[in-house]
Amino acid sequence: MSPKPNNSVATSWVPQVSNLRPGKALLSATLLAMLSLTACRPHDFPQYAANYREYAYVTNGGSGTVSVYDVVNVRVDREIPVGQNPTAVAANPARNEVYVVNSGTPAGQGSVAAINAENNSVAATIPVHKLPVAIAIDPDGDLAYVVNSGSNSISVLDLKAHREVAQIGVGEDPAAAHVAPDGKTLVVANRAGNSVSIVDTTTRTVRTVVEGCPGASDLVILPDSSKTFAACSGGHQVMAIQLAHEARPDGRPATTDRLESLLDVGRAPVQLALKPDGGEVFVSNSLSNSISEVYANTDDVAGAYLMGADPVRGLVSADNALLYVGNLHSEEVTVYSIEDGKRVAAIHVGDGPFALAFSAAGHLLFVVDARSGDVAVVRTANRQMFTMLPAGRGPNAIAVKAFKVS
Repeated sequence: MSPKPNNSVATSWVPQVSNLRPGKALLSATLLAMLSLTACRPHDFPQYAANYREYAYVTNGGSGTVSVYDVVNVRVDREIPVGQNPTAVAANPARNEVYVVNSGTPAGQGSVAAINAENNSVAATIPVHKLPVAIAIDPDGDLAYVVNSGSNSISVLDLKAHREVAQIGVGEDPAAAHVAPDGKTLVVANRAGNSVSIVDTTTRTVRTVVEGCPGASDLVILPDSSKTFAACSGGHQVMAIQLAHEARPDGRPATTDRLESLLDVGRAPVQLALKPDGGEVFVSNSLSNSISEVYANTDDVAGAYLMGADPVRGLVSADNALLYVGNLHSEEVTVYSIEDGKRVAAIHVGDGPFALAFSAAGHLLFVVDARSGDVAVVRTANRQMFTMLPAGRGPNAIAVKAFKVS
C-alpha cells in the first residue's frame, strides 16, 4: 500500500550472478504479507510540496535499461533504455540530471547516458573509452570523472556541454574513483595495479601513486578532505592515506600525500562505508562474513562483527546511528547499531541484496536485489519491508535524486 501524495546521489564492483530471474512471484507474495502486517499511516511519510519530485534510478545490466521509481508515491515510474551493460549511476548535486555508465562490451567503447530527471528521458549520450565501470561527480556538479577500466584511464566530462574534455592515465584496471569534498583531489583505486592514484583536479595530472593495495576496489574520503581510505580486496587490509593540502586557516600545517598505515581487517574487504560525520569507516569483508569498524582519525580497528553471508555493501544512516549491510549470498540486510556495537536487526528482502540507497528524508531504504531482479523498499522507522518493486535483468546500482520544479 503506497502513501497518498500531497499534491505532489555507483558502484564500481559488480557481483557475478547467474540465472537472474524476475521477482514477480516474490512481488505478489511480499505485497500481501506487507498489507497484512502493517497499515499505511500518513504520518509515517513526509508531507511533500506540490512541486517536489524524487526518483530512484536502478541500472539493469542485463536489460540495457534504467528502472525509475517514484519515491513520493513508492511505485515504478518507467524503464528507460540507456545503453549496453549499464553498471553505475550517479546523481548531479547541482543539476537535475542523473548519469548512467554503460560498460558496453570488452572490445568496444563505453558511454555515459545523461538523464534529464525532470522528464526522465535521455538528454545526451557521451562516448568514453573501454569498459567504464564507475563515475564520480565534483561537488559543484560541473565535471564528472568516469573510470575506464579497460583503458586504464579517467575520462573528464563537462556536464554542461555533455562532452569529454580530457583523459587522465592512471593505474591498471581502475575500479573506483572519488572526488574530495573540497574538489581539489581525485582518488582512484587501481584493482589490477594494486595501487591508488591521487590526481590533482586543477592540472588533471597524477601527483602521487601509492603502491601495495592488492585488488584496490573502493574508496572513501573524509569530509575535511584530509585523508582517504582504500579497500584492498585481494587481501585483508585497508590502506589509510594522508592527502596533500595547503596550510589551513585553523592553523593546521600544509601536508603531502603519504601512506599513513595498512590496517588489518577481514578477508576480501570489497567496500567501505563512511559515517556522515567522518568519525568511522565500516569495511565489508566479503569472505569473512563480517564488517570491521575503523576509527578514521586514529587509524585504529575497533573490531570485527559477523553480519550475513558475503557482505558487499554498507550504508550509514544520516544520524550516524545505524549501519545497513547488504549480504549478497543471503536474502537479508543486517542492521548494526554503531553506538551499541552490535547487530540489532535482520531485514528479509529479495535474493542477493547488493546496492543500497536512502530516500532524501531517510524514511525509506531501497535495496537492489541482484539475484531476484527486484528492489525491496524498507521502512527505516520499523526496519521492515514496506513493498517490493520489479526491476530489469541484473540490477546492480542505484542513485536517488530529489528536487523541486519551478
